[in-house]
Amino acid sequence: MLISQGSARNERINLNLACSLALIAGALNAAAFYAVGFFSANMTGNVSALSDHLATARWNQALFFLAVVIIFVLGAAISSLLINSGRRRGIAAIYAYSILVEAILLALLGIADIWLLAAWRPPLLTLGLAFLMGLQNATVTRISDARVRTTHISGMATDIGIELGIAMDILRGREPDAHAAENRTRLTLHIWTIGAFLTGGVLGVFAYQHVGGYLLLICAALLFVISFKGIRRRRGTYTTTATRRLRWPPRSER
Repeated sequence: MLISQGSARNERINLNLACSLALIAGALNAAAFYAVGFFSANMTGNVSALSDHLATARWNQALFFLAVVIIFVLGAAISSLLINSGRRRGIAAIYAYSILVEAILLALLGIADIWLLAAWRPPLLTLGLAFLMGLQNATVTRISDARVRTTHISGMATDIGIELGIAMDILRGREPDAHAAENRTRLTLHIWTIGAFLTGGVLGVFAYQHVGGYLLLICAALLFVISFKGIRRRRGTYTTTATRRLRWPPRSER
């Protein structure tokens, strides 16, 4: 899921990546809203809230929402810098390492959520998750050439509407049938991603009600598994390729 990039990726890889990370992102976003009343990845809502607080001169609240937006952007920027650095160094598993960084930081955030005083939880949880959601979304956006988004729904809902309109025109014979397969692929990807995000949200709230901040540790563990699979797969591919080179030429030609 976290090795091949852009056109080298197929429908199954993108679908697995989208569903896995959207499930986790949905759980974290919904649980954070349940716990502290703020969304960490909904930048549309946060910018709207920022506008409202600026217009009504509620400066402290405006500053907080501005911080959420800036932190989200900073997370995306850090992800991009990490990926750029890894690609310059030829690290094929750099996207997996980016998700590994998210897992480590999420585990630390979970520990802080469990042990810190209640007064610190709202800003820490909101800002911490905003950074991580920006990091995750930038990672999957770059590896999929913007075909996959996992931390917010507005763009995917729009894409579903677009693809449904195209599908209707294909059924009415006003668009070529050659577009039908690609149309079905995109619809499937976006519908499953939203479904995973929704499912994750329900499970996230339910889990937070019962285990609190340990939910963040559970999600961090899942991200560890996802990232280590990518890292291990790349290392396995590298080892296999190196072994083949050492065995060249074949015995029959020696």
